Amino acid sequence: MGQVKRPGEFELIAGYFRPLAGGRPGALGLADDAALIDVPEGRQLVVTADLLTAGVHFLPDDPPDLIARKALRVNLSDLAAMAAKPFAYFLTCAFPETIEEGWIASFAAGLGRDQAEFEVALMGGDTTATSGPLTLSITAPGTVVPGRGLRRSTAKAGDLVTVSGTIGDAALGLARLQGRLAPVPGDDYLVERYRLPQPRLALAQRLAGLASAGLDVSDGLVADLGHICEASGLAARVDAVRVPLSPPARKAVEREPKLLEAMLTGGDDYELLFTLPAGREGELADLPVAVIGRMVEGRGVRVFDAAGEPMAMKRSGFQHF
Repeated sequence: MGQVKRPGEFELIAGYFRPLAGGRPGALGLADDAALIDVPEGRQLVVTADLLTAGVHFLPDDPPDLIARKALRVNLSDLAAMAAKPFAYFLTCAFPETIEEGWIASFAAGLGRDQAEFEVALMGGDTTATSGPLTLSITAPGTVVPGRGLRRSTAKAGDLVTVSGTIGDAALGLARLQGRLAPVPGDDYLVERYRLPQPRLALAQRLAGLASAGLDVSDGLVADLGHICEASGLAARVDAVRVPLSPPARKAVEREPKLLEAMLTGGDDYELLFTLPAGREGELADLPVAVIGRMVEGRGVRVFDAAGEPMAMKRSGFQHF
């Protein structure tokens, strides 16, 4: 397919992206070279950035509104990982020449939908054309009360390893889309979990001042827990049978037990993985979280099966290089 006809860069910005900047005076109507951000008194600025590329982070034929929402949500998940509250984002798009105006309109509509849900707004960015794959970069600032942001490096030996939601759904959803997973009841839920992650922003606010360390699960449960271990100078023991699974994921594992390793090491869950001082788990009794292990002296992550035997993992998680 050759180049398609669509409005010029500034017409696209004015028609589809400037409306997303409404309600943020510092965005200056996307008419200046940069934005102005006022940080509320008594808060620290937290800033994250994520780059997403077609064929790596999403499938090229995924619906454009869901691509947009995933791009925004993975950044909001990074802010949740540090117990920060988001308030804006900056978007850079490298659009292939084959993308039509209707695609961009749907993309912008997806952003608008999530802006309303998460109370954020576009404050700037850039657009360009590319001969390569669709590439999106979002930078998202948020704020946190000083001293209450979650870090990776502050876990203590004896802390409980805790995770929100369910693990492995996105890995199975991607496998289903790529034809590597046979149908299971409810597999549309698995696909949705891959395409549309749920940033745990409300839970993150509950964890501020309670959890000892944390991050979000983007590269895989085992790999991301390994990041906490490395930063904190500790090891972790995980009981695989305690890792929470959704009903369709559990059905898939019952049919094909070897899938469990892929679920523990697959990416795109965007759940919160955090450590909690022992004895304080009762403070989260009303929340969808599960204790799956414990931080111990040593190095690395060890996962044990139902018989108490260590599982041999071929890999710990997703790596770009």
